[in-house]
Amino acid sequence: MEQKQLEYLLKMNKVYKHILDKIDVGIHAVSEEGKTIIYNKKMRDIEGMSIEDVLDKNLLEVFSFDENSNSTLLEALRKGTTIQNAKQTYYNNKGKEITTINDTFPFLEGKTLMGAIEIARDVTKYERLVRENLHKKSDTKYTFDSIIGSSPELEEVIEASKRAARTSSSVLITGETGTGKELFAQSIHNGSPRSARPFISQNCAALPDSLIEGLLFGTKKGAFTGAIDRKGLFEQAEGGTLLLDEINSLNIALQAKLLRVIQEKTVRRVGDTRDVPVDVRIIATINEDPVSAIAEGRLRKDLYYRLSVVSLFVPSLKERKSDIRDLAVFFIEKYNSLFGMSVKKMDEEVLRLFLAYDWPGNVRELEHIIEGSMNVMDHEEVLSYRHLPIQFRSKPRVSGEKAPAPKAERLLIQSGKPIKPFDDYMKEAETYYLKKALQQHDFNITQTAEALGMSRQNLQYRIRKWDIRKE
Repeated sequence: MEQKQLEYLLKMNKVYKHILDKIDVGIHAVSEEGKTIIYNKKMRDIEGMSIEDVLDKNLLEVFSFDENSNSTLLEALRKGTTIQNAKQTYYNNKGKEITTINDTFPFLEGKTLMGAIEIARDVTKYERLVRENLHKKSDTKYTFDSIIGSSPELEEVIEASKRAARTSSSVLITGETGTGKELFAQSIHNGSPRSARPFISQNCAALPDSLIEGLLFGTKKGAFTGAIDRKGLFEQAEGGTLLLDEINSLNIALQAKLLRVIQEKTVRRVGDTRDVPVDVRIIATINEDPVSAIAEGRLRKDLYYRLSVVSLFVPSLKERKSDIRDLAVFFIEKYNSLFGMSVKKMDEEVLRLFLAYDWPGNVRELEHIIEGSMNVMDHEEVLSYRHLPIQFRSKPRVSGEKAPAPKAERLLIQSGKPIKPFDDYMKEAETYYLKKALQQHDFNITQTAEALGMSRQNLQYRIRKWDIRKE
């Protein structure tokens, strides 16, 4: 072979390897002897193996299969036939279960069989979630009595949620991460006539679109090789409530299918031609401004209208700081029970720090801070500053001091004149501007929105956000 040809082959080999490692499906090829000759990065990720574990080794030395299951690669190699869309469950050399959907082909040179190649899509997580959802009982432990706090901001949402519990209308719960949106969803379910029926929760961001469709709507036997008749979450939640968490993470095309199910109250399994009637109440959550999500293409406007028959806005912790003491006491009691400890309280310095902090992670962050603090305590009865996690102690405070100043006094001094923090100023400016515009149009939402050049939904969201009322 000439030098140029050799260099060309070496170069192309690198190109092929680069392509194989970049594509988002697993590629596994074996020689006619059943030994691995190609094993790309995606396949290594799916199976949790290194290339040294598999390359140039017989498949049966590395992987194990159930008694009634065979390797689709070896099957294609033995029979010389193509196997398409086949589900396969097997185990790696550490005993980890793996489930894939495979297209497997023998490859020949002329009439001589040279080996087989498999293209695999990972469905391990999907299969596990399906099993969990099929076998789990409703564990809706939260009711309205579980919600800690007595601030006016929180009480208002609780009252609105209790009213929503009386009906079967769809609910959209908006709130920052960690504010307790699922707690409200469970409370609505448990306070409703559907409380004896299933409550099923699914995070829409937890799975890729290719898997969540089958999980939500179910599958029909024959949709792909190995597929069985399986109920989706809608059918599993029959008569009860389905919580779709982070609805804005769902693919726009799937949002359209979801809208059809909600409107028509029927669901069609993947691969089926028959519609199944379903009676399910939908509660959805979103961790951002719905108007922004619609404007930026993450949420369909028609789905938003359908879901937001009842709209609830869970306040952030920084908007209800008067609840911090009660929440802290609750979490101390919780971890006393879990850790077998007897912490009686936190000192005032810790409370001042908690009140001075903005809590971007909200109630969940507060719980984690207290859990972390109690992990380093010994037999002390008071949670003090030295027990707080170092990463929390080093975080900036609202006022830059340990003790927070009252909100009205949190001013910066420049040239002897008080200047409000930017966020406070913008809130007051926007509230004043919207109030004036609404007053000019006698609080007619449609006319005011048109005059301001914004949508009715955007204006209504801001009215609720800033609690603007007709005086």
